[in-house]
Amino acid sequence: MDHSLRPAAVAGLFYPGSAAALKEAVEACLAQARPGASDRALPGAPKAVIVPHAGYVYSGPVAAHAYRRIAAGRATVRRIVVLGPVHRVPIHGLALPAARAFATPLGTVRVDAEGAARALALPQVRVSEAAHALEHSLEVQLPFLQTVLEDFTIIPLAVGDATADEVAAVIDRLWGGAETLIVVSSDLSHYHAYAEARTLDGATARAILALDASLDHEQACGATPINGFARCARRRGLVPEVLDLRNSGDTAGDRARVVGYASFAFTEQALTPSAERAEALAEAADA
Repeated sequence: MDHSLRPAAVAGLFYPGSAAALKEAVEACLAQARPGASDRALPGAPKAVIVPHAGYVYSGPVAAHAYRRIAAGRATVRRIVVLGPVHRVPIHGLALPAARAFATPLGTVRVDAEGAARALALPQVRVSEAAHALEHSLEVQLPFLQTVLEDFTIIPLAVGDATADEVAAVIDRLWGGAETLIVVSSDLSHYHAYAEARTLDGATARAILALDASLDHEQACGATPINGFARCARRRGLVPEVLDLRNSGDTAGDRARVVGYASFAFTEQALTPSAERAEALAEAADA
């Protein structure tokens, strides 16, 4: 076995297992992103996004709104810091993979060696092959990135038991410039009835828009990386937008027990008047 390559673990489960079918599925999700959803969005590529990580039939159309925005950075974005919660292997701190590249049916994506070394200089970051072996929260983002961007590397960080400050320190160290995009992978509430989920997820979306760093794991399974990112975003004056907010009862499945999904973008420059921005955020949070 080639331990320098982390093979796709959820191809054929969370997304199609063949290159042709996967390409078609990703493009269909991008095409489904409602043209009017980002009419008031800030122009240009965002510095960061929060996107869901369920099977594409459930959360792909929601994630696609953020990936349509990321496509604006196709010529400039060359490094992606991807943070997602661990689901199968509990860990302390944050974990990088032992592998030097990740595989999907669309090809391989190299791990950024320089960025990984910078992260490993922090005491809360270590290497764990086990943490990455079956983890889907990072993997499901790669086919979207492979579709909307050109050549890029990744710094994939599986986030376990860590504080918001520990996560923020890693993100700050890897912040970079226009060449670096930050992707935080998280679903929202789990297994509530449809109406209750809408209420809960609406409140969580408003907290994320306020750059609240105190979310819990009932609100978002990726609360830890979101909270760490929120600390950085607040210090750096990023402008948040919610691009889509739905749940599995809207995309696939019944409405008795749903999982919430949202996509957010965070831009480094405030390019809209403050009053218009406040109005846009209020409308988005109540949508």
